[in-house]
Amino acid sequence: MKQTEPHTDVLNHVRDVKPEDTGNHAEKHVVVGSEWPTLFTRLRELMPDAFQPGGHVLNLVEGEWGHRGRPKRFESPCDGTDLCAYPMLDLPTALKAVQFEAAEFERWSRTDLDERRARVTSCLERIRELRGLLALLLVWEIGKPHKQALTSVDRCISGVEWYVENIEPMVEGRKPIGLISNIASWNYPLSVLVHAVLVQMLAGNSVIAKTPTDGGLCALTLSLGMARECGLPVSLVSGSGGRLSEALVRNQDVACLSFVGGKSNGRDIAASLYDRDKRYMLEMEGINAYGIWDFSDWPSLGEQIKKGFEYGKQRCTAYPRYVVQRELFPEFLRMYLPVLEGLRVGHPLLASDDETTPPVLDFGPLITPNTVESLRVMYSDAVGKGAVSLFEGSLDENLLFPDQDISSYLPPAALMNVPRNCSLYHLEPFGPIDSIVIVDQIEELIAEMNVSGGSLVGSIATDDSQIASRVTSELRTFKVGVNRMRSRGDREEPFGGSGESWKGCFVGGEYLVRAVTEGEPGESLYGNFPDHTLLPETR
Repeated sequence: MKQTEPHTDVLNHVRDVKPEDTGNHAEKHVVVGSEWPTLFTRLRELMPDAFQPGGHVLNLVEGEWGHRGRPKRFESPCDGTDLCAYPMLDLPTALKAVQFEAAEFERWSRTDLDERRARVTSCLERIRELRGLLALLLVWEIGKPHKQALTSVDRCISGVEWYVENIEPMVEGRKPIGLISNIASWNYPLSVLVHAVLVQMLAGNSVIAKTPTDGGLCALTLSLGMARECGLPVSLVSGSGGRLSEALVRNQDVACLSFVGGKSNGRDIAASLYDRDKRYMLEMEGINAYGIWDFSDWPSLGEQIKKGFEYGKQRCTAYPRYVVQRELFPEFLRMYLPVLEGLRVGHPLLASDDETTPPVLDFGPLITPNTVESLRVMYSDAVGKGAVSLFEGSLDENLLFPDQDISSYLPPAALMNVPRNCSLYHLEPFGPIDSIVIVDQIEELIAEMNVSGGSLVGSIATDDSQIASRVTSELRTFKVGVNRMRSRGDREEPFGGSGESWKGCFVGGEYLVRAVTEGEPGESLYGNFPDHTLLPETR
């Protein structure tokens, strides 16, 4: 379904769904009050300097909203609705934003901790007041089901509140390091990016963030705009990562870089920072695997697998690979296939019978049509080279609007024994495609779980405590779960990665604060660095 978009000087019109288009389904509509024109009008009322007529969203540069840049059309993955336009900046303007924010650090670093805490708390209160609006923005902008979007907002609030309550001992004897540059992926604008930015400023740093170019523009603009209104030193820019790299990555005014994204970009960034005196936290991809050996609690594993499909596995801690002991494969299959068959995939704002309740979904669209096409190519390549298709899902028309754009939708699928010469064998799909590997030896299981040479999380399902201990000790992953999946975690839980999945300082808990502050000269930081690795106890 497409909706008429009022922002005509930048964006194209999109048609209304007319009764004649939909036959007997004309009654289908988005949840009352969640229509995009209604939401954008609300944004204009809340922050008119940032959200302009015609669908223009501006950059936050030198403390003010401005710089339309080169508008880039922004369509919703939910159904192709025109949302607004990214204000893609040029390098000279981005350099000015960095220079200004670096200068703000001098004032902010001398601000009393109680005052910093009060301003962050004030920002959190405003985010809480607009919880519902922010969640709906996440639905439209990144296709996240409504309940999961609410959870993302709540995790941002509760996570930063934990730091507000516990920050004093974390910064005792330490001082902030300067301007922190944040380049994050589109999948968690609130619970990862806004969360990190607020903690970095709480610790006494100034911040500049780049809007992910695939989603999150309005949610981030509103959130960080409120942070600015609360007196926090933050800038927000949009633009091509390659074009702005000289400003946001290699700039001498940037004291620390926080990056979340793909391995190829992460490697380039790591190489460019190798000889520079700059802190960095580079979170990259790796294949998170779940091994199954001498195991019997299938209902519990089925619940985990179902939950693991949340947001279409577009998460850095999703598990796309299951390594199964051969003699357990029939039982695994009896549990696994009904789980995939029962997954609900559809439009995240298709109204239920009461017209005000969003549907309960496991996931909605993927982030872009290009993402879907890339996954289809990977899947077809694997099948063509000999992989066995275990499951190919289909979309339920009852969970979609008639004639809506479904180019960003991909139902779940699973392959068995993907050949080693396939990209799907070595790369994280970042989508709802599972790979199943059957093994006969425990050594095989460990090797197949370590296929990417390092990952963020991994798990072993087993009834045997000795097997659990062995596998845990030999996995090249940061967090290992025994009979449970691991996640990024909140509050005091550290987070990082092994091998190529992470470079630089670990974050989470006190380590996030340590990563952006400095203590005694010569101190060692926990992290995954080229010359050494210091691992906190996470398992």
